[in-house]
Amino acid sequence: MDPIRGLGDIVRLGQSHPSVVLPGMSDEQRIRATYDQVAHKYHRELGAELDGKPLDRALLDAVAELCQDEPLVDLGCGPGHVTAYLAERHTGVTGIDLSPEMIRIARIENPGVEFRVESMLDLSAGDASWGGIIAFYSIIHLTPRQRVQAIQEMSRVLQPSGWLLLSFHINDEDFKAGDVNHLTEWFGHDVDIDGYFIDPDEITKHMDEAGMSVVASTIRQPNPDVEYPSRRCYLLGQKK
Repeated sequence: MDPIRGLGDIVRLGQSHPSVVLPGMSDEQRIRATYDQVAHKYHRELGAELDGKPLDRALLDAVAELCQDEPLVDLGCGPGHVTAYLAERHTGVTGIDLSPEMIRIARIENPGVEFRVESMLDLSAGDASWGGIIAFYSIIHLTPRQRVQAIQEMSRVLQPSGWLLLSFHINDEDFKAGDVNHLTEWFGHDVDIDGYFIDPDEITKHMDEAGMSVVASTIRQPNPDVEYPSRRCYLLGQKK
């Protein structure tokens, strides 16, 4: 899920009861509540984003092929549009997200695909269960310590020689790698959430320490016509 960009008007998909951001919430509770509130706008604005992102499609196609018939998981799947793209190219695809409202929308939009509500910091899957993980912008709300924990957890559930494709924001005109963009208003809602700009060397180091080798890396320049104008990194790792 990409938290940086402002989105369009709300879409109603049946009745729901999104969470509300309240003082004293934990980091995960604030992330969950924020995405519950903005889920419909997010879905409306970003549901077709892959149409304008040929590099993203090519990388997703590559991971789907590399994973062959092994389970492939879209971690931080949001409303499920990337999961749906993968499911057209690979059997055994599952979408996982922290936000129940995002998962509710994903299930409505993609009834033939499996979706689950879980935290990437404490996945229910057993060791060496998955052949591949897609994590597009899924770590950008995590503190540095939580990023280490998340990458270790991803490595735990990957099979030997399994694949991980990560993406994240590096910097933009106002923020450099290592900076934090604290949001208090988003899509007309009062929120309390941090978005991190991340140094690729940091994530490469964490992946290596978690038993994964980075086999390919790409830095993409801003594409303001289709997304928030930040420099972005894609890292493709393989479990040792």
